[in-house]
Amino acid sequence: MSLFRQLEPDQGGAGDAERGSPLAERMRPRSLDDVVGQEHLLGSGAPLRAQIESGRLQSMILWGPPGCGKTTLGRLIAGRGKADFVPFSAVLSGIKEIKEVMTHAARARRGGRRTIVFIDEVHRFNKAQQDAFLPFVEQGSITLIGATTENPSFEVIAPLLSRARVYRLNALTNEQIVLLLRRALADADRGLGDQPVEISGDLLERIAIFSSGDARAAYNILEAAVAGASADASGPLTVTSDLLERTLQRKTLLYDKAGEEHYNLISALHKSVRNSDPDASLYWLARMIESGEDPLYLARRMVRMASEDVGLADPQALRVALDAMQAFEFLGPPEGHLALAEAALYLAIAPKSNALYTAYGEVSRDLEQTRAEPVPLHLRNAVTSLMKAEGYGRGYQYAHDFEDKVTDMECLPDSLRARRYYHPTDQGLEARIRQRMEEISRLKAKSKK
Repeated sequence: MSLFRQLEPDQGGAGDAERGSPLAERMRPRSLDDVVGQEHLLGSGAPLRAQIESGRLQSMILWGPPGCGKTTLGRLIAGRGKADFVPFSAVLSGIKEIKEVMTHAARARRGGRRTIVFIDEVHRFNKAQQDAFLPFVEQGSITLIGATTENPSFEVIAPLLSRARVYRLNALTNEQIVLLLRRALADADRGLGDQPVEISGDLLERIAIFSSGDARAAYNILEAAVAGASADASGPLTVTSDLLERTLQRKTLLYDKAGEEHYNLISALHKSVRNSDPDASLYWLARMIESGEDPLYLARRMVRMASEDVGLADPQALRVALDAMQAFEFLGPPEGHLALAEAALYLAIAPKSNALYTAYGEVSRDLEQTRAEPVPLHLRNAVTSLMKAEGYGRGYQYAHDFEDKVTDMECLPDSLRARRYYHPTDQGLEARIRQRMEEISRLKAKSKK
């Protein structure tokens, strides 16, 4: 059977869904006007809508979270114009299938027919598979529409990305999810409207919150809840609060430990700590833990925060972070999560200084940009007579032999003489450290006289 089929306009690539299909599949929009959300792309005069209605389709990547309408939109775009439509699954298709379809598409183009290739989960194609599409996209043999939940910058090869427009789709709002659920309850043809269902607006809102902007998840929850509802002989199926909670069970948070959401969340945690926001810090930490992040990864990141953002303004922060990591290793989850929460709150509340981080960065730049000079002779140990004869240790001043335990001896190489890297702030303990450094400077100046 051919992989190709011709779509009639506005059929969305599916035709009428069978009653046995999941509710989410049956309720797919049949036209652009039925789509809920994505007004920035599909509203009047919006860029993607203008391109679709003009019929001058370019290859594109639809990027957005699960259940926001990427697959639906891809099918609707393909169905707007008469073209051969090839749906690809990045999970099931390989190089052989790609080459077969591309060869057929090239022949169809010579015969005056367009081919639209829709790739669901395009990020799952490896580099070689993506490369196989490249010449055909470049020649115009196919119009490629890819859908992905991952940042295309990381997951789609640069040559293919440069030949396609990227459109960012947003997660649906709670209000939009509730609207879709009400449509499903009212639609007797494709939805649940062939039987009376009683469910309160508060429970629909609860489903919307639980689904986190994922329409597919919301439809699945509603369908499961209605399937589990009971009714009197003449009454409607009633979805109660208890029934819905049993249906919901545990919320699954959108997360990918190797994808963009991982980096977004750890960035939010780090920046909340840096901004001394304990509530936000605790929220993002818990969000990552409950999403399945490795708690020891979070512990390691907080050790870094202790040095990078707190530093010597509160040296105890590093100890707290290390203790939290050790406590989690000792206790494990879920008890160990509290130790991590304690560390996150401590770091957020602690006085902040990046003076240590900045100082180390300046040292690193000097190491990169200046000559690696030998250690000054007076700082070397003369462990043999030859070394002593060569001047090792000559001129060294033993600080404990001096009243103030400070000398004016230069300890940096000559090319970096008097270079100052560490500039303590006036935050926390660093205020006292700064006073001490000012005192050291005065004592060194005094010893020079």
